Amino acid sequence: MDLIEVEGMRVAGSRADLVLGPGEAVLGGGTWLFSEPQPGLRGLVDLTGLGWDPVVAREDGGLSIAATCTLAQARDAAGRFGTAAAVVEACVDALLGSWKIHNIATVGGNICLALPAGPMTSLAGGLGATAVVWTPAAEGTDGGERRIPVADFVTGVRSTVLRPGEVLRAVEFPAPPAWVSHRRASLAPLGRSAALVLARRDGDGFTLTVTASTASPRVFAFAHVPEAAELAAAIAGCDWYDDAHGAADWRRAMTLRFAEELRAEARAVEAQP
Repeated sequence: MDLIEVEGMRVAGSRADLVLGPGEAVLGGGTWLFSEPQPGLRGLVDLTGLGWDPVVAREDGGLSIAATCTLAQARDAAGRFGTAAAVVEACVDALLGSWKIHNIATVGGNICLALPAGPMTSLAGGLGATAVVWTPAAEGTDGGERRIPVADFVTGVRSTVLRPGEVLRAVEFPAPPAWVSHRRASLAPLGRSAALVLARRDGDGFTLTVTASTASPRVFAFAHVPEAAELAAAIAGCDWYDDAHGAADWRRAMTLRFAEELRAEARAVEAQP
């Protein structure tokens, strides 16, 4: 797609370059940005010039994934996610596209686009990751940062907590959980996710995250693996998303089914010696 109103592009080399002028927007991979007209967009600021390392080990055993990390790079690093390696690969594959798309689309861009089916939102929200947001510089300062759970970062369809001038810098994943699993459904074998449910265990706790079937992530945390009725009652209050990729009642049914499957799977793992 030709962005016919864009008058120029500049490459950011430092944080000072992220101060946006009228009509400017930051550019990560651009796979969505260049896919349709962008009325009012006059300029682009390329983040890749900042040279952020795509994957960095953290002292707490987790990983920091740069916003400019491509989906292909995230997949290549799946083994570094420990118990979550298979889930990382599955979520990358859930963004259905050619290898060319996976080599350009970015983790940060997918999260900031804030589509219900965004698989990087599902992955990061489900694993309890934190969004690191660079805040704009105030007079006499270089700007600060704030941290928000990714599950709270996306607030609705195409809606996030980002304020004017803010940029997603990285997504910080905690150390791998003791156990993690997921389920996904779409209307077609190569269709957009209509329900993606991810469950994990940290110690005795059980956390289940619902995405794609809801407009924004919904997280349900329990001190232990709940009983079936307890889990179903907690999930029943969700507002179910409805679009061409799945009716609300079907998404609800699939989500409840997947939640019970994951609960039973976690219970079976718990019972193992």
